[in-house]
Amino acid sequence: MPSQPSRTRYWIGAFLVFLAAFCFATKGILIKLAYQYPIDPISLLTLRMLFALPFYVLISISLARKYPPVQLSLKQWATLTMLGITGYYLASFFNFLGLVYITASLERILLFVYPTFVLLMNAVGFGRRVTRLQLIALLLTYAGILLAFWGNVESSVQKNVILGAVWIILSGLVYAIYLVGSDPMIARIGSQRFTCYAMIAATVPTVVHCAVHNGLHLGSYPTPIYALGLSMGIFVTVIPTFMIAEGIKRVGSGNASIIASVGPIFTIVLSSTILHETISSKQILGTLLVLSGVFLIGWRGRQQSNRVPKNVG
Repeated sequence: MPSQPSRTRYWIGAFLVFLAAFCFATKGILIKLAYQYPIDPISLLTLRMLFALPFYVLISISLARKYPPVQLSLKQWATLTMLGITGYYLASFFNFLGLVYITASLERILLFVYPTFVLLMNAVGFGRRVTRLQLIALLLTYAGILLAFWGNVESSVQKNVILGAVWIILSGLVYAIYLVGSDPMIARIGSQRFTCYAMIAATVPTVVHCAVHNGLHLGSYPTPIYALGLSMGIFVTVIPTFMIAEGIKRVGSGNASIIASVGPIFTIVLSSTILHETISSKQILGTLLVLSGVFLIGWRGRQQSNRVPKNVG
């Protein structure tokens, strides 16, 4: 039987992962609220990144003072930079684009396709055997996504369900590439340093993209836009990033992925109450199937490793 301190440590970790999942689940809600004002996806993403940037810079400086210097070759620094750009610029931009066209609740369901991409990439690229349990998980996940998607094709509140779904699934695919590629780097420098450096690297192309798109004119939006951008930068990016890192230290990556799979439920509840989105019975059933698939993949992960997964931002 685990000791009382160990049990307390576990439940604190589980609570941190739970809170992080809630924070991540609010991202789509905040983006959809921002889209009620005249702002384009890259400008909104730039505001989010710029508001978050000072925190990551300060945290990276603090880590540099606390721990020995990072010893990386030029090639390794280039790899880290490209991973950051892939995971936090490209994946985020595709996600922001998708939310122009579809509801926040559908976006969160579709985005949960990324664990299956990770599973398939590891199988194809690294020869890791896909078990029967994982195949069942894949079938459940894709059946749920198809059902949820089919239940929203005729929705009048969405501009273009197919185009939006393509962008969100592409976001999940790109994010899966980032996850698979970042494991060796995280093992080398630690999850917190890696997250800070990756976010700083991703901010550069985001700002350049915004400058090319609209001249980096970010000072003339309505006040609520800046409040939403600040909320995304702090409460959807910085805080949950480190909450989930600390939580996984306490409960392990497998348990954390299971706890975090409650995210789509949060998004559905929030989107129906705040955005007044209509949730169909097909979407609810599809969500349950997706969560079942993610649960099985996460449960299987408990038996394999204790790697620190990264947030879906």
